[in-house]
Amino acid sequence: MKKLEQKTAVVTGASKGIGAAIAKKLAAEGAAVAVNYASAADDAQRVVSEIVKSGGRAIAVQGDVSKTADIDRIFARTAEEFGAIDILVNNAGIYNWGPIESVSEEGFFKEFGVNVLGPMLASKTALRYFSEKGGSIINIGSGVSAIAPAGSAVYTATKSALDSLTRVLSKELGPKNIRVNSLNPGVVNTEGSRAGGFVGSEMADAMITATPLGRLGLPEDIALAAAFLASEDSRWITGEVIMAGGGLR
Repeated sequence: MKKLEQKTAVVTGASKGIGAAIAKKLAAEGAAVAVNYASAADDAQRVVSEIVKSGGRAIAVQGDVSKTADIDRIFARTAEEFGAIDILVNNAGIYNWGPIESVSEEGFFKEFGVNVLGPMLASKTALRYFSEKGGSIINIGSGVSAIAPAGSAVYTATKSALDSLTRVLSKELGPKNIRVNSLNPGVVNTEGSRAGGFVGSEMADAMITATPLGRLGLPEDIALAAAFLASEDSRWITGEVIMAGGGLR
């Protein structure tokens, strides 16, 4: 029997990269999956098509995770299609690296809106859709909260806040049998990191050199860990911030 048979998952920001890999892995383990996207409808539908072609169940649901009305729609549509929800993966995130001189109010609130308020709103809404059996909330953080690289002040602040939110909610929601953990990737080879010129850069090469396992991460590496945290195999794990960066510190 597959690990997530008869489970339903919402994965935010799942049209590409880490989110897409997680959605496909959860589906491969038997979960019905809502593939959330903000604007990349074609990419999200492509992920859904791959899941369905492999015998899984999935739908694409548009929504901006920083907006309450959109979050409500994402969960309502998922429940309408699949019933009670068991797994929430807060993967949607944005970043804009630059020196402190480049920080603006608009950029600050935009990053915090998606990276911190989004998981808060989604977790709050998930409580209405989880059954009495509880559930698993997986926040996709970042290794930057431990590494704190120069030029990442706002992004690192959002991911550090997400680490703290994970610990708080694990204590608050534990009595409801809802587990909350954060999975913090290191450097991952995704469409975004390639398009932004990071892959192949001197900084990326330096980080690979500092990584004990000696390579960039793959979206599938993170997906495997997410599937573990979503399953009963991790039933005694909550409140943890798990680094998934090949040993990079």
